[in-house]
Amino acid sequence: MPFRFGDLSRGRLEALAAFQRLIKFRFKDISLLNRALTHRSYVNEDPSSLGNNERLEFLGDAVLGVVTASRLFTALGDRPEGDLARIKSFVVSEDTLSRIATNLGLDALLLVGRGEERSGGRNKKAILADALEAVLGAAYLDSGHGKAESLVLSLINPEIDNVLADRHRKDYKTLLQEFAQKWYHCYPEYELDHKAGPDHDRTYWIRCNLLGISHGPASGKTKKDAEQAAAAIAYDSILAEGGQDAERLAALKRL
Repeated sequence: MPFRFGDLSRGRLEALAAFQRLIKFRFKDISLLNRALTHRSYVNEDPSSLGNNERLEFLGDAVLGVVTASRLFTALGDRPEGDLARIKSFVVSEDTLSRIATNLGLDALLLVGRGEERSGGRNKKAILADALEAVLGAAYLDSGHGKAESLVLSLINPEIDNVLADRHRKDYKTLLQEFAQKWYHCYPEYELDHKAGPDHDRTYWIRCNLLGISHGPASGKTKKDAEQAAAAIAYDSILAEGGQDAERLAALKRL
Protein backbone atom coordinates (compact mmCIF):
# COMPACT_ATOMS: atom_id res chain seq x y z
CA MET A 1 0.00 0.00 0.00
CA PRO A 2 1.50 3.40 -0.92
CA PHE A 3 2.24 5.88 1.82
CA ARG A 4 -0.32 8.63 2.42
CA PHE A 5 0.14 11.81 4.46
CA GLY A 6 -2.90 10.69 6.43
CA ASP A 7 -0.84 7.80 7.77
CA LEU A 8 0.93 10.33 10.03
CA SER A 9 -0.72 12.56 12.59
CA ARG A 10 -0.73 16.32 12.14
CA GLY A 11 1.59 16.65 15.13
CA ARG A 12 4.04 14.17 13.63
CA LEU A 13 4.04 15.95 10.28
CA GLU A 14 4.65 19.29 11.97
CA ALA A 15 7.55 17.86 13.98
CA LEU A 16 9.13 16.37 10.85
CA ALA A 17 8.64 19.66 9.00
CA ALA A 18 10.40 21.56 11.79
CA PHE A 19 13.28 19.10 11.68
CA GLN A 20 13.66 19.56 7.91
CA ARG A 21 13.83 23.32 8.37
CA LEU A 22 16.52 22.84 11.00
CA ILE A 23 18.75 20.72 8.78
CA LYS A 24 17.88 22.77 5.66
CA PHE A 25 16.90 19.66 3.73
CA ARG A 26 13.42 19.03 2.34
CA PHE A 27 12.35 15.43 1.76
CA LYS A 28 10.22 14.75 -1.29
CA ASP A 29 9.11 11.50 0.36
CA ILE A 30 8.37 12.22 4.01
CA SER A 31 7.87 8.51 4.69
CA LEU A 32 11.62 7.97 4.26
CA LEU A 33 12.36 10.48 7.01
CA ASN A 34 9.71 8.97 9.26
CA ARG A 35 11.14 5.48 8.74
CA ALA A 36 14.65 6.77 9.47
CA LEU A 37 13.36 7.84 12.88
CA THR A 38 11.57 4.56 13.64
CA HIS A 39 13.43 2.11 15.89
CA ARG A 40 12.82 -1.61 15.49
CA SER A 41 11.32 -1.78 18.99
CA TYR A 42 8.45 0.42 17.79
CA VAL A 43 7.77 -1.83 14.79
CA ASN A 44 7.87 -4.93 17.01
CA GLU A 45 5.03 -3.48 19.08
CA ASP A 46 3.12 -2.02 16.12
CA PRO A 47 3.28 -4.37 13.10
CA SER A 48 1.11 -1.96 11.08
CA SER A 49 3.96 0.60 10.96
CA LEU A 50 5.90 0.97 7.71
CA GLY A 51 9.27 -0.50 8.73
CA ASN A 52 12.24 0.34 10.93
CA ASN A 53 15.40 2.31 10.21
CA GLU A 54 17.99 -0.48 10.13
CA ARG A 55 18.38 -0.73 6.35
CA LEU A 56 18.54 3.06 6.07
CA GLU A 57 21.17 3.13 8.81
CA PHE A 58 23.26 0.63 6.83
CA LEU A 59 23.09 2.86 3.75
CA GLY A 60 23.67 6.06 5.72
CA ASP A 61 26.78 4.62 7.35
CA ALA A 62 28.27 4.09 3.88
CA VAL A 63 27.25 7.58 2.70
CA LEU A 64 28.73 9.18 5.80
CA GLY A 65 31.95 7.20 5.42
CA VAL A 66 32.62 8.04 1.79
CA VAL A 67 31.70 11.74 2.15
CA THR A 68 33.90 12.12 5.22
CA ALA A 69 36.81 10.26 3.62
CA SER A 70 36.54 12.36 0.46
CA ARG A 71 36.39 15.59 2.44
CA LEU A 72 39.50 14.68 4.45
CA PHE A 73 41.38 13.44 1.38
CA THR A 74 40.75 16.73 -0.41
CA ALA A 75 41.25 19.10 2.50
CA LEU A 76 44.30 17.43 4.06
CA GLY A 77 46.42 16.60 1.05
CA ASP A 78 49.65 16.73 3.03
CA ARG A 79 48.58 14.30 5.76
CA PRO A 80 49.44 10.55 5.67
CA GLU A 81 46.78 7.85 5.54
CA GLY A 82 47.13 7.12 9.24
CA ASP A 83 46.22 10.68 10.19
CA LEU A 84 43.23 10.68 7.84
CA ALA A 85 41.99 7.42 9.34
CA ARG A 86 42.42 8.71 12.89
CA ILE A 87 40.55 11.95 12.18
CA LYS A 88 37.80 10.06 10.38
CA SER A 89 37.40 7.71 13.34
CA PHE A 90 36.69 10.67 15.63
CA VAL A 91 34.30 12.35 13.20
CA VAL A 92 32.12 9.28 12.56
CA SER A 93 32.34 7.86 16.09
CA GLU A 94 29.26 6.92 18.07
CA ASP A 95 30.01 9.68 20.57
CA THR A 96 30.17 12.36 17.87
CA LEU A 97 27.13 11.15 15.94
CA SER A 98 24.97 10.77 19.05
CA ARG A 99 25.89 14.28 20.17
CA ILE A 100 24.98 15.70 16.76
CA ALA A 101 21.71 13.74 16.88
CA THR A 102 20.88 15.13 20.30
CA ASN A 103 21.67 18.67 19.20
CA LEU A 104 19.26 18.20 16.28
CA GLY A 105 16.53 16.94 18.62
CA LEU A 106 16.42 13.40 17.24
CA ASP A 107 15.91 12.04 20.75
CA ALA A 108 12.46 13.66 20.83
CA LEU A 109 11.60 12.61 17.27
CA LEU A 110 12.50 8.94 17.60
CA LEU A 111 9.69 6.39 17.59
CA VAL A 112 10.63 3.67 20.08
CA GLY A 113 8.68 0.86 21.71
CA ARG A 114 7.31 1.10 25.22
CA GLY A 115 9.96 -1.21 26.62
CA GLU A 116 12.77 0.73 25.00
CA GLU A 117 11.18 3.96 26.23
CA ARG A 118 11.16 2.70 29.83
CA SER A 119 14.85 1.76 29.60
CA GLY A 120 15.82 5.20 28.30
CA GLY A 121 16.28 3.99 24.74
CA ARG A 122 15.74 7.31 23.03
CA ASN A 123 18.78 8.66 24.87
CA LYS A 124 21.10 5.72 24.17
CA LYS A 125 24.12 6.75 22.13
CA ALA A 126 23.97 3.76 19.78
CA ILE A 127 20.30 4.33 18.94
CA LEU A 128 20.82 8.06 18.38
CA ALA A 129 23.90 7.53 16.20
CA ASP A 130 22.09 4.88 14.15
CA ALA A 131 19.11 7.20 13.70
CA LEU A 132 21.32 9.99 12.40
CA GLU A 133 22.94 7.62 9.92
CA ALA A 134 19.47 6.45 8.87
CA VAL A 135 18.47 10.06 8.18
CA LEU A 136 21.52 10.38 5.94
CA GLY A 137 20.61 7.18 4.14
CA ALA A 138 17.05 8.44 3.69
CA ALA A 139 18.37 11.72 2.27
CA TYR A 140 20.49 9.81 -0.23
CA LEU A 141 17.54 7.73 -1.42
CA ASP A 142 15.27 10.75 -1.53
CA SER A 143 17.44 13.25 -3.37
CA GLY A 144 20.63 11.58 -4.58
CA HIS A 145 24.30 11.83 -3.74
CA GLY A 146 24.82 15.55 -4.29
CA LYS A 147 22.21 16.81 -1.85
CA ALA A 148 22.95 14.06 0.65
CA GLU A 149 26.63 15.02 0.50
CA SER A 150 25.76 18.65 1.25
CA LEU A 151 23.74 17.55 4.27
CA VAL A 152 26.56 15.34 5.56
CA LEU A 153 29.12 18.12 5.15
CA SER A 154 26.93 20.62 6.99
CA LEU A 155 26.98 18.26 9.97
CA ILE A 156 30.57 16.99 9.94
CA ASN A 157 32.59 20.03 8.86
CA PRO A 158 32.38 21.56 12.37
CA GLU A 159 33.49 18.21 13.83
CA ILE A 160 36.47 18.03 11.46
CA ASP A 161 37.43 21.56 12.50
CA ASN A 162 37.20 20.52 16.17
CA VAL A 163 39.52 17.57 15.61
CA LEU A 164 42.06 19.66 13.71
CA ALA A 165 41.98 22.29 16.46
CA ASP A 166 42.19 19.54 19.12
CA ARG A 167 38.86 20.58 20.62
CA HIS A 168 37.16 17.23 20.13
CA ARG A 169 36.30 14.61 22.70
CA LYS A 170 39.17 12.17 22.41
CA ASP A 171 38.72 8.41 22.27
CA TYR A 172 41.07 7.83 25.17
CA LYS A 173 40.72 4.04 25.08
CA THR A 174 42.05 3.91 21.54
CA LEU A 175 44.78 6.47 22.21
CA LEU A 176 45.97 4.63 25.30
CA GLN A 177 45.86 1.24 23.57
CA GLU A 178 47.85 2.47 20.58
CA PHE A 179 50.47 4.03 22.84
CA ALA A 180 50.80 0.98 25.10
CA GLN A 181 50.95 -1.44 22.17
CA LYS A 182 53.58 0.55 20.27
CA TRP A 183 55.95 1.28 23.13
CA TYR A 184 55.32 -1.47 25.69
CA HIS A 185 53.76 -4.29 23.61
CA CYS A 186 50.88 -4.62 26.02
CA TYR A 187 47.27 -3.51 26.36
CA PRO A 188 45.41 -1.62 29.09
CA GLU A 189 43.01 -3.75 31.09
CA TYR A 190 39.71 -2.56 32.51
CA GLU A 191 37.99 -3.95 35.58
CA LEU A 192 34.69 -3.15 37.23
CA ASP A 193 35.26 -1.59 40.66
CA HIS A 194 31.58 -1.35 41.60
CA LYS A 195 28.17 -0.31 40.30
CA ALA A 196 25.11 1.30 41.85
CA GLY A 197 21.54 2.24 41.03
CA PRO A 198 18.55 0.49 39.43
CA ASP A 199 18.79 -1.13 35.99
CA HIS A 200 17.32 1.88 34.19
CA ASP A 201 19.65 4.37 35.91
CA ARG A 202 22.83 2.49 36.77
CA THR A 203 26.27 4.04 37.32
CA TYR A 204 29.48 2.06 36.83
CA TRP A 205 32.95 2.65 38.30
CA ILE A 206 35.84 1.21 36.27
CA ARG A 207 39.58 1.01 36.86
CA CYS A 208 42.20 1.04 34.10
CA ASN A 209 45.27 -1.10 34.80
CA LEU A 210 48.42 -0.43 32.81
CA LEU A 211 52.08 -1.29 33.50
CA GLY A 212 51.27 -2.41 37.02
CA ILE A 213 49.47 0.81 37.94
CA SER A 214 45.73 1.07 38.62
CA HIS A 215 44.07 4.30 37.47
CA GLY A 216 40.68 5.37 38.78
CA PRO A 217 38.07 4.35 39.46
CA ALA A 218 36.13 6.57 37.06
CA SER A 219 32.36 6.59 36.69
CA GLY A 220 29.92 6.53 33.78
CA LYS A 221 26.29 5.71 33.05
CA THR A 222 27.48 2.84 30.84
CA LYS A 223 30.52 0.58 31.17
CA LYS A 224 31.87 2.03 27.93
CA ASP A 225 31.67 5.60 29.24
CA ALA A 226 33.28 4.59 32.52
CA GLU A 227 36.10 2.84 30.67
CA GLN A 228 36.67 5.99 28.58
CA ALA A 229 36.85 8.07 31.74
CA ALA A 230 39.31 5.64 33.35
CA ALA A 231 41.44 5.63 30.19
CA ALA A 232 41.49 9.44 30.28
CA ILE A 233 42.84 9.34 33.84
CA ALA A 234 45.58 6.90 32.78
CA TYR A 235 46.40 8.96 29.68
CA ASP A 236 46.70 12.20 31.65
CA SER A 237 48.74 10.45 34.31
CA ILE A 238 51.28 9.25 31.77
CA LEU A 239 51.54 12.75 30.29
CA ALA A 240 52.20 14.16 33.74
CA GLU A 241 54.82 11.52 34.60
CA GLY A 242 58.15 13.36 34.71
CA GLY A 243 60.27 10.26 34.35
CA GLN A 244 58.71 9.16 31.08
CA ASP A 245 61.02 8.72 28.12
CA ALA A 246 60.98 11.97 26.10
CA GLU A 247 60.42 10.33 22.71
CA ARG A 248 57.54 8.25 24.00
CA LEU A 249 56.00 11.20 25.80
CA ALA A 250 56.21 13.29 22.64
CA ALA A 251 54.48 10.49 20.71
CA LEU A 252 51.68 10.39 23.25
CA LYS A 253 51.18 14.16 22.96
CA ARG A 254 50.88 13.84 19.19
CA LEU A 255 48.06 11.28 19.42
